[in-house]
Amino acid sequence: MKMKSFFLVGTLGFWLCLWGMTSFASAETGPYRHVVLFQFKASATAEQVAGLEQAFVELSQKIPEVTDFEWGTNVSPEGLAEDFTHCFLVTFKDKSGLEAYLPHPEHQAFVAKLKPLLEKVCVVDYVAR
Repeated sequence: MKMKSFFLVGTLGFWLCLWGMTSFASAETGPYRHVVLFQFKASATAEQVAGLEQAFVELSQKIPEVTDFEWGTNVSPEGLAEDFTHCFLVTFKDKSGLEAYLPHPEHQAFVAKLKPLLEKVCVVDYVAR
């Protein structure tokens, strides 16, 4: 009886580990989302902000690893945005797309334009499920 219980527990453990590894592997290979929130400095003019909005749109078109892009300004009635006004969502096929995007010269040039006008930024990357 003990041997049968040991065998059942071991088999169950093996299948749970295998299922867990498969789930993890598939999560790592799903679409990567790069969420970026901006709070601009009070000194940033509307024209400067509009220029950066357009520059981000153009950036998404210059880097082939970007598979989708959207953005908008905060319209939430909840009051929880902590002064972030802009949200940008950049999608990549997988992790390698994000890894190519971050050091890309076009991305780095955009960041250099952005930094002087940026008060605060929040970035969250996740694998879509």
